[in-house]
Amino acid sequence: MTAPRIYTRHGDAGQTGLFGRDRVSKSDQRVVAYGCVDETSAFIGWSVAADCGQDLNTWLQSIQHRLFDIGADLATPAGTPFRERLPRLVVQSDIEQLEQWIDLCMDNSPELRAFVLPGGSEAASRLHIARCVCRAAEREVVRLADDEEIRAEVLGYLNRLSDFLFAAARFVNYQQGAADIPWQQGG
Repeated sequence: MTAPRIYTRHGDAGQTGLFGRDRVSKSDQRVVAYGCVDETSAFIGWSVAADCGQDLNTWLQSIQHRLFDIGADLATPAGTPFRERLPRLVVQSDIEQLEQWIDLCMDNSPELRAFVLPGGSEAASRLHIARCVCRAAEREVVRLADDEEIRAEVLGYLNRLSDFLFAAARFVNYQQGAADIPWQQGG
């Protein structure tokens, strides 16, 4: 049996297809936005590979599924018949789940008394990178929302996700016995 090919050659001229629309340039803002969401998921997966702990790894993998949902949402322009076929959209309860996880991480970490620098354990450092990539994804989705209709839940989820990744990095540092690195003015 021959393995299925993952290449189509359709993108060789610098274009890609959106769900329900003609082909667009790979530099189209919609493609940039969902590409950055995909990058966020990849960095979260890299964080899981550093072993953030069983519960946190489970939460992070759940988040990767929601980011895939957001990617599909962003790849499917409003007003196309394909919007009705999307199997799952991120909703308010997904944002509230992130808030619950943020609270759990913060309640089980030392009190935050200063700005902290990205670092500490390897897992926490990777989570900080994922947080920065998430912020970049959020900026690209906001840029897309300047010109096209984007669901508020998508923006809310990405905004809350970066907060969660910060809280998770601090929680991992604490769990792994690595201290946060406080910012020192002029340090």
